[in-house]
Amino acid sequence: MSVGLIVTILGVYFAALLLIAWFTSRKADSDAFFTGNNQSAWYLVAFGMIGTSVSGVTFISVPGQVGTAGFAYFQLILGNLVGYFIVALVLMPIYYKSNMVSIYTFLEERFGFWSYKTGSAFFLLSRTIGSSLRLYLAAEVLHTFLFKELGVSFAFTVGITILLIWIYTFKGGVKTIVWTDTFQTFFLVGAVIISVGVISHQLGWGVVEMVKEVDASKYSTIFHFEDIKASNYFWKQFISGIFFTIVLTGLDQDLMQKNLTCKNLGEAQKNMYWFSIILVIVNFLFLTLGALLYIYSEKEGFALPAQSDFLYPILALKYLGVIAGVFFLLGIIASSYASSDSALTALTTAFCIDFLNFNKGKVENKNRTRIYVHVGFSLLFFIIIVLFKEFNQGTSVIKTVLSAAAYTYGPLLGMFAFGIFSKTRVVHDKLVPIICLLSPALTFLVVLFCKEVLGYKTAFEDLLINGAITILGMYIISSKKEVVLAK
Repeated sequence: MSVGLIVTILGVYFAALLLIAWFTSRKADSDAFFTGNNQSAWYLVAFGMIGTSVSGVTFISVPGQVGTAGFAYFQLILGNLVGYFIVALVLMPIYYKSNMVSIYTFLEERFGFWSYKTGSAFFLLSRTIGSSLRLYLAAEVLHTFLFKELGVSFAFTVGITILLIWIYTFKGGVKTIVWTDTFQTFFLVGAVIISVGVISHQLGWGVVEMVKEVDASKYSTIFHFEDIKASNYFWKQFISGIFFTIVLTGLDQDLMQKNLTCKNLGEAQKNMYWFSIILVIVNFLFLTLGALLYIYSEKEGFALPAQSDFLYPILALKYLGVIAGVFFLLGIIASSYASSDSALTALTTAFCIDFLNFNKGKVENKNRTRIYVHVGFSLLFFIIIVLFKEFNQGTSVIKTVLSAAAYTYGPLLGMFAFGIFSKTRVVHDKLVPIICLLSPALTFLVVLFCKEVLGYKTAFEDLLINGAITILGMYIISSKKEVVLAK
């Protein structure tokens, strides 16, 4: 693809985003930014959440890792499906019952001030790191295939990428995000379908033949029950998938903020059910695409890139033709931006509500302060992306993201679980931050012991270990609630 064509596509795409932002952010205030005035249609939220969940990491890394892991990732996705139903039936009723804007106010109601601030702080840390890494891939692709040829530095590419996100989200917030994510999900899903179709056509296969060839390939194995010590063992992946969904969706202000913009609990749950089913189908399409990419490379004699994350970009932009290239470009931008724009809004919301007390009327100029916070998190994204580029040693980004989530979301999992299921106990609130800081450190030591001494490779159960240690710590610093009998 030529540089001129890429620039034109980007220009038209972002013009459309800005137009949507202009229409949705007119007369928007802080309530619209944080809650969308609780008027979002459930079907728009459900479709748009696909784009938020399927980030640039999924778009590129999932097809790329099929070469070494086959369809094993689908074991995690099946666990995700169960996790989404748990979120809908257990967590969402709690949030709607208390009419929450920030879901971490649950921790304040249950435990107290320090637990509340600790929970929100761990979300801010985890989401900032995770979203920055997700956006990194989009910036890397844009730099490699566009800005580098123009003699522009990677840092400048990152700056432009983040600036564009900031421009169309700073005013309308979640009210705008619901619509822009729906728009971007359309291109994301379209990109993977078009890519599958183009590769199948170039290989001379119809739909039925393509399904048979992928199924017969060495890449299509989904289930692994052979070795319980292996990282791809089914039950390890499946159970981890359940809990990753609970923390990355149910305990995450980003995904929950969209759900809480629905008109009522019933519509929010309906959104969650449909979203989870569609997401399973979309992820299976990405795995199918990954198998086709490797089959195509073998048949055409292409040398595989050193980093699997770049197989899809290279083939789409250089070898599969203009149509595949255009839709890949739209897909990577849509997936990365749909994830990052909502994260930026959620981070701003959590900080303003949880640390600046916007919901308690203690800030005079809310709009100006909110914009400052929005700018601050944008700068943090920039710094983390540039540093990751400098120190990354070629590891798959999806593995890095999930590994980081296991250590940063683990304390949140433990705090919420203890709060929901141990209602008869009261914790020493001031000690909670210490427990939540010790838990990831102890998790690292446990994982290291399992690997070096027991020869057991953890997959994503690091999250469960982290959460369990947090629960144990909170139990230790708690006491049984005294029941006062009425006279």
